[in-house]
Amino acid sequence: MNDYDSFAEEYSAENENSLLNAYIERPAMIALAGDVTGRRILDAGCGSGPLTAALRERGAVVTGIDSSAGMLAVARRRLGEDADLQVVDVRDPLPFADGTFDDVVASLVLHYLEDWGPTLAEMRRVLRPGGRLIASVNHPFVDWLTEDPRPSYRATTSYTDLWTFNGKSFPLTFWRRPLHAMTDAFTGAGFRLAVISEPKTAPDAPEPFSGISFMCFVAEVPSSPAG
Repeated sequence: MNDYDSFAEEYSAENENSLLNAYIERPAMIALAGDVTGRRILDAGCGSGPLTAALRERGAVVTGIDSSAGMLAVARRRLGEDADLQVVDVRDPLPFADGTFDDVVASLVLHYLEDWGPTLAEMRRVLRPGGRLIASVNHPFVDWLTEDPRPSYRATTSYTDLWTFNGKSFPLTFWRRPLHAMTDAFTGAGFRLAVISEPKTAPDAPEPFSGISFMCFVAEVPSSPAG
């Protein structure tokens, strides 16, 4: 996994107001969550906590987990000492009982994983019947449309890019996979896909953006075994 501890402050500052995060991905996730008043939500891969903060402001009871202690330290400054934040790697078994949460949000997390299966199975386990997983990932078409030479669209492959935060460059490694591999992973883990969306830029964005950026999913846990 990427060493977010080494650039937690820089990444948090970039994520706070960047076009892609603040005006495309995060508004889309909040809109998909809808009315969260009183809902118990797990923010899986919460980072420095901007989505956790937005959901709490809308009345949710949020637990945030992240593998980076450095990112959680930034989140705690934002959210306060009473915030429920825990160092947990989403590749490991989650330290929560079955059916603990109404929703799990996974904002730009799954594309760091080679194998989605164990992580999705754990997310499904900690959701109550009828619960939702709301997830966003890098759009699977972006690299195929923009890279030269084009990567194989149908293969699941890793790649590393240099990202610049606050004038400093850091390597980040991702896993790309085709759309059918994503949908198969959700249904294979026992979810029922309710929404697949490609978010647009928010109306209040400081600059226009018409390109492809992210893909969002709402995957539901059946409310009954026959569901």
